[in-house]
Amino acid sequence: MQANDNSVAVARPPTPASGSLLERVFKLTEHGTTPRTEVIAGLTTFLTMAYIMFVNPSILGDAGMPKGAVFVATCLIAALGTTIMGLYANYPIALAPGMGLNAYFAYVVVLGMGWPWQSALGAVFVSGCLFLVVTLTGLRELIIRGIPHSLRTAIAVGIGLFLALIALKSAGLVAPSKATYITLGDLHHPQVVLAAIGFFTIVALDRLKVPGAILIGILLVTVLSFFFGGNKFAGVFSAPPSIAPTFLALDLKGATAHGLLNVVLVFFLVELFDATGTLMGVAKRAGLLVPGKMDRMNKALLADSGAIFAGSLLGTSSTTAYIESAAGVQAGGRTGLTAVTVAVLFLACLTISPLAGAVPAYATAPALFFVACLMLRELVDLDWNESTEVVPAAVTALAMPFTYSIANGLAFGFITYAAVKLCTGRVREVHWMVWLIALVFLFKFVWIGGD
Repeated sequence: MQANDNSVAVARPPTPASGSLLERVFKLTEHGTTPRTEVIAGLTTFLTMAYIMFVNPSILGDAGMPKGAVFVATCLIAALGTTIMGLYANYPIALAPGMGLNAYFAYVVVLGMGWPWQSALGAVFVSGCLFLVVTLTGLRELIIRGIPHSLRTAIAVGIGLFLALIALKSAGLVAPSKATYITLGDLHHPQVVLAAIGFFTIVALDRLKVPGAILIGILLVTVLSFFFGGNKFAGVFSAPPSIAPTFLALDLKGATAHGLLNVVLVFFLVELFDATGTLMGVAKRAGLLVPGKMDRMNKALLADSGAIFAGSLLGTSSTTAYIESAAGVQAGGRTGLTAVTVAVLFLACLTISPLAGAVPAYATAPALFFVACLMLRELVDLDWNESTEVVPAAVTALAMPFTYSIANGLAFGFITYAAVKLCTGRVREVHWMVWLIALVFLFKFVWIGGD
């Protein structure tokens, strides 16, 4: 009898784990994971995306924003958004200011179109509110279904090319030329050599599957810059800078005065495809997209939407889900405990602002260029035998770097798609959403003009 009791006791799940707070909140046993696995997965995700702490202040700093305040805002919104994702949706997905969106904010809206950064933050806030509305009403899914796959693919590729151009410029590998517009930079300059070292380091470490390859590359170039680049070391730890210069600094009135249509539409469309695609992709890889049980995905979409306008209040460009979360999923992350771990680590990083301030642009350039290279892999998803799909996609992708504007790339792409389908008698293949967006952009060019 005693032996039978013992066998029953052995087969029973551990009582402490099933009754713990972590178990009740994250349902670890149901997802076949443990606290240790989730924490390791969170650390893995953090290491792969921690570069944003250095890259985002560098990019937005070019737009005139205080780098110290942006650094704090970046860490805070990453922690806040990721915590909500973990606790509310119970998804192992991290959020932070999006690459590409920050470049559009700084180099197109502020530097290109002449908007004050406060007004640009106002546009981000409006796009965030719009994003939340379409998520709550179910329009988000309708819009996603209405945009052709070829254009969705082209947006990612175009942003990659745009980031590549910015990275090469920051590294000094390309320079302006009166004869050819751009040309090769001075290869003997220390920043070019250091940037090249950083890039090859990142590629090698990533191929060897070393966690935090991008972060290691940035830190390596930063350290070398103290010896060979004339950079000055200001320490590593200190109290966080004040967020006051960017907190609630958004200017809604100024955004309206500058004209919201073009800017908000671009923010909205890029946020829509980037965030939704990332959420669906990572959730699918984690085995969390169960037919008939989409409640958690809907919560994840809401968490993602809310983080956009929350970030604009703190003082940073649009926040989105990070594809780097897939690294944590690969390490075993299946619940929101992975996300909460990432959030805690971002909060802990608030004390390394002197190091963040010492990172030169040519140290973040290799990271930008590496991310850009990875974004080009989306090209394989195009149907190269169908010219009415490939040509609009190519126009979208190429127009972004060559006009130095994500907005123009989107506009040319949608207009070309509608026009090509119309001219080839394939009007019925075009969703009404494409016609609407194409007409909006066409109206903008004809009656309002370019950027």
